Amino acid sequence: MLDPTPELSPLATDAAVATRLGARGLWSPAARVRRRGHPRLLGSAAQAALLGLVALSALLVLLTAAHSSFMTPTTNPRYFPAWMAGPLGGLWPSRSFSAQTMQALVAAILAAMYLAYLTAVGLGGRLRARWVIGAILAVHFAFVLAPPLQYTDVFNYINYGRMGVVHHLNPYTTVPILEPHGDPAFAISNWHWLVSPYGPLFTLFTYALVPLGVAGAFWALKLILCLSSLAVLALVWRSARMLGRDPVRAIALVGLNPIVLVWGLGADHNDILMMLPLTLGVYLLIRARAGAPRLRLPFMRSRVAHEYLAAAAFVAATGIKASAAVAIPIAFAVAPRRGAFAAGLALAATGLGLASVLAFGAHLPGISSQTQLVTGVGPANVLGWMLGQGGETDALRTVLTVLAGAFVLCAAALASRAGRDWIALAGASLFVVWIATSWFAPWYIVWILPFAALAARGRLTVVVLAFGVYLLLAFGPEVTPLLHALHLNPFGSPLGQQHLRLNAHLVQ
Repeated sequence: MLDPTPELSPLATDAAVATRLGARGLWSPAARVRRRGHPRLLGSAAQAALLGLVALSALLVLLTAAHSSFMTPTTNPRYFPAWMAGPLGGLWPSRSFSAQTMQALVAAILAAMYLAYLTAVGLGGRLRARWVIGAILAVHFAFVLAPPLQYTDVFNYINYGRMGVVHHLNPYTTVPILEPHGDPAFAISNWHWLVSPYGPLFTLFTYALVPLGVAGAFWALKLILCLSSLAVLALVWRSARMLGRDPVRAIALVGLNPIVLVWGLGADHNDILMMLPLTLGVYLLIRARAGAPRLRLPFMRSRVAHEYLAAAAFVAATGIKASAAVAIPIAFAVAPRRGAFAAGLALAATGLGLASVLAFGAHLPGISSQTQLVTGVGPANVLGWMLGQGGETDALRTVLTVLAGAFVLCAAALASRAGRDWIALAGASLFVVWIATSWFAPWYIVWILPFAALAARGRLTVVVLAFGVYLLLAFGPEVTPLLHALHLNPFGSPLGQQHLRLNAHLVQ
């Protein structure tokens, strides 16, 4: 059995954990009183940051729902249906902005939102829980009412589901270009030359949405993602209390991040859905390592229920998106009863595999096709450009993949040692895999945020917050003039042009 880490000594309940750790000043009513004793000015600044974040979120959603723009790429001046614009469509004054003005305005809003977010997180100890929870609910409500923001992935999800249910085409073996082009989802999707890269559990989920139609599936998916995000935050709160972290600051870090709100929740990406079972697995492992009372389930009455259910949660997350598998080696390394965790992995993986074979045959998601794509401003391509290679070469991709894999294995080995912060190691592993990925996306930051919020030290939080600035610059609407000003052109080399042609062919 592994030696418990200092903050995870055997305790009976969440409250007992919080009480014992509170004696060390990490979380207790007395500590909260001390925090309230800070100057009122800082408390007022924190509240103003929350209010500003809510107001800016509402403004951004109103702007994007009013008229077609670069923020709603599935629309154009002649096509912006009411079902896509949502209930906020048309509430903004009828005058539309020029493309340049809209880009500058959105860039300013995003920058202001991130500044407000940093302020709220930095001053989180001076905020009451109800203020933070209210702000989180408000911004989630705003973005669940938004049209799909800046990306079209949500309609690819829906289209792959319709391929299987309506057209009886296997999305793991058939590219969408071969489906009937008259399907209402085909015209507003764009991954026409890629087989589905999404996990079987998520693909079956999209199958279940097909009877709702395109519009119904779109809004159902938005609502489910919103509820999933809130459920993740509830698990982060519970986990933070068990670990003696400040739960208010933890949920502020995860639930108010503008990059996740705009490009994750607003753009309806399934990474948020993946994070629900992944965070659940972390919570169950925390309970197992803390010696919490056994889960009273009729089919599983021993304490190993935590390990079985945690393993099943990690497999479920991987069944939604393969990226979640990165955390499994570290979870296995820190499970108090590794045999039970391994058995849970085997049982859950067998069940998922059987369901996948029955639905899709002996075929896996098309992850290999997606890895051919290269994001121009992604760290891997920028590194290749800085090394004088003209971008990310196949050799560099292989090296980065091997290094990322080695980092995960080393993190698992370190996590197995007593006293190591396994949550920070899991988050760091996800971060390393993310920045080594060729097809780099900004909303993947949601993979790391719950781990940063629960880590024993704040170093991972600092890295993630600083990296967020890069994401806003690299993926914001003003990136093109910024690159020109810096005399950078990630796709300017012959290799970059090759990447650009492949991207244009596969994603159109």
